[in-house]
Amino acid sequence: MNIYLAGPLFTRAEISFNAALTELLRKAGHEVWLPQEKEARGQTAAQIFEQDVEGIDWSDVVVANMDGPDPDSGTCWECGYAYKKKPVIVFRTDFRAADELGKSSYNLMLTESADAQLNIPLVSLDDLSKQICMALNKLSKH
Repeated sequence: MNIYLAGPLFTRAEISFNAALTELLRKAGHEVWLPQEKEARGQTAAQIFEQDVEGIDWSDVVVANMDGPDPDSGTCWECGYAYKKKPVIVFRTDFRAADELGKSSYNLMLTESADAQLNIPLVSLDDLSKQICMALNKLSKH
């Protein structure tokens, strides 16, 4: 599948996480549009925006990282843009609020609009990649 991998890319840790997950998804046979690979420091905000919209339009599915005390606003916009056009898979490896019964760890507009929701606190990158691939396989069968 063609995947648009949405998530924050503002710290060295976020960039490394995104790159490692992308590598695993590519090894599993998927094409991945990773915004941090496309964006150059010299680009204007408008250029980055257009390029990211192009990536979402190109993709078959958006896979979005919901980690953090509140998911990244740009990632949330990308999910909203994709909604009704293509499947969205959201994942969360963050353990905050994960153990609080009846309390969602992030906004219900994201959890309820997603075609698949993976809440897997502190999972390894290998296991995260496998869980995403399983969710992609389920989507492709529908």
